[in-house]
Amino acid sequence: MSTKPIWSPSEDLVAQSNLTSFQKYINNKYSASFKTYNALHKWSVNSLNDFWSSLIEYEKIIYKGSLLPHVDGDICMPGTKWYPNMKLNFAQNLLKFNDDSIAIESHSESGEILEITFKELNQKVDTCFNYLKSVGVNYGDRVASVTPNISENVILMLATAKLGAIWTSCSPDFGEQAILDRFKQVSPKVLITADGYSFKGKYISIVDKIINVSRQLNSLESIIAIDYIHDCEIDDVRVQKYSHLKIESTRKIPNYDVFDFDHPLYIMYSSGTTGEPKSIVHSAGGTLVQHIKELSLHTNIKKGDKVFYYTTCGWMMWNWLVSSLSLGATIVLYDGNPFFPNEDRLLDMASSRGINVFGTSAKYIDSLRLSGCKPVDSFNFDNLDSILSTGSTLTEENFQFVYDHWKKSVQLSSISGGTDIISCFALGNPNLPVYKGDLQCLGLGMNVKSYDENGVSIISQKGELVCETPFPSMPIYFWKDSDGSKYHEAYFEKFKEKWTHGDYISISETGGVRIFGRSDATLNPGGVRIGTSEIYKVVDKIDGVLDSVAISKNIEGDEKILLFVKMIKEFDDKINTLIKQSLRQECSPKHIPYKIFKVDDIPYTLNGKKIELAIKKIIEGEEVSNRSSIVNPESLKFFENITI
Repeated sequence: MSTKPIWSPSEDLVAQSNLTSFQKYINNKYSASFKTYNALHKWSVNSLNDFWSSLIEYEKIIYKGSLLPHVDGDICMPGTKWYPNMKLNFAQNLLKFNDDSIAIESHSESGEILEITFKELNQKVDTCFNYLKSVGVNYGDRVASVTPNISENVILMLATAKLGAIWTSCSPDFGEQAILDRFKQVSPKVLITADGYSFKGKYISIVDKIINVSRQLNSLESIIAIDYIHDCEIDDVRVQKYSHLKIESTRKIPNYDVFDFDHPLYIMYSSGTTGEPKSIVHSAGGTLVQHIKELSLHTNIKKGDKVFYYTTCGWMMWNWLVSSLSLGATIVLYDGNPFFPNEDRLLDMASSRGINVFGTSAKYIDSLRLSGCKPVDSFNFDNLDSILSTGSTLTEENFQFVYDHWKKSVQLSSISGGTDIISCFALGNPNLPVYKGDLQCLGLGMNVKSYDENGVSIISQKGELVCETPFPSMPIYFWKDSDGSKYHEAYFEKFKEKWTHGDYISISETGGVRIFGRSDATLNPGGVRIGTSEIYKVVDKIDGVLDSVAISKNIEGDEKILLFVKMIKEFDDKINTLIKQSLRQECSPKHIPYKIFKVDDIPYTLNGKKIELAIKKIIEGEEVSNRSSIVNPESLKFFENITI
């Protein structure tokens, strides 16, 4: 860790931050005298009930019922049931600012800009609410979406949430089978789609893909088609054009129905190393309180701020961004390639549109640096208060680049969490300095530790990221996991009653955090979690491929996929290209390996499982323990000699 901060907040920023205001609120309420963030954080994890209830009251979250009891029964991990007597509506909390300020600013790759006020957003959500109600969507039904990052997607999600139905989505660049692997599990009643999207100036239609998907989803009763770039022409009696919804939906809107704190809101997907992607169900209450905590206290978002995050609708950062509406902020959407038609595309947008919070990936910042771009020379970033980076580790070199060539007075916050918790474990803090390479702090209420292999908490050493106590945004369950066995296996198998996230982490004496990538076999290119099973499903059916194994490695500041194939015939450029094309078409561009290597054999355990972690350790120069559990340990020799 650097001993000298690269940025420190001004006295005025600290005095006026939401976090300082909350700290004063806690001090007054509990007759406390917390003067530092570390003291506040310690209280928040030792007094979970008081912390989360105080947050709900401070942020004026709209609900009915009582905050007592805080939990139904004991606080346990897993199994804590939060606020059994509290009811709320997620959409109501995001739509409470029914005024003429801008709620959504949407940008397309072509340069078109669309603005929607909060008043218009409320009206549009009501229109879609009426339609969904008219086609029989009720509490707990699933509404699925495959669309670009456009305002209609936000509107339809809020209408879904208003009904108490469950929203789930995939990015439009996902292949047909990847979409089906997800949506078939959850049996959606409604499918939302658009005609296509633009990327690097090229129009990509998804109509044929959606037609094939819709024919294989037997649960579908309605398809909402959005004319985005061209007409979305799908010849199906179930199709309803989005543009026609207002004409058919004229009923008066009822008051908001309220639902249990832990009623399901989102289904997210996180792939494992075997089988189908995990369908992770997140609650409305847990998502809402966690997002508001992070956006208000840790990101310091205030009413009227413009908040941007470069994301697709299939990544949890989209869900996180949309929750900024609850604070009266304008969310800025962008659909397209971030470097088209040139490297300045998003920088120009941030400057000309006065963006306050700019969210991106570590890879984006690294690409700017490598290109020789110096944003400060070309643009004015007077309104830019903070830059957020996630998806992979932000290197010290890229911290330095931001302060040397982008903006000296900006707060650069590297943040880390995941789809599994739809939020963050470690993130920014407007009251603390920024040190190169560090995430500023652990989130309030997040009792995170770094564990060694024996389950002992360690300081300033690389260990497993473990959360020792529950938090509201834990998944409420996995879909079709009635006995909870898959849920338990995913997070609680390694350390009893402790959440093990699957990342390596170190926590300093002062509370600074560093993330070192995955500690399990899950791939994480660009922050999108991909299970190796999805890759094997495609690669192993290619003619000539006998077996395959995939790992990830941090290369040039980003997680890259390395694929190793065992062949029964010659491996050549033709096979290399075929593998990459097949993964693009059947899965997504994120699934494409950085490099593919031919190997003579692939290691397996005695019970027939591929040993991805052993390969990952060898590639990263670490020792492999317990080789006696490997059926064919001689297979590891090849990996010891590979040069990436």
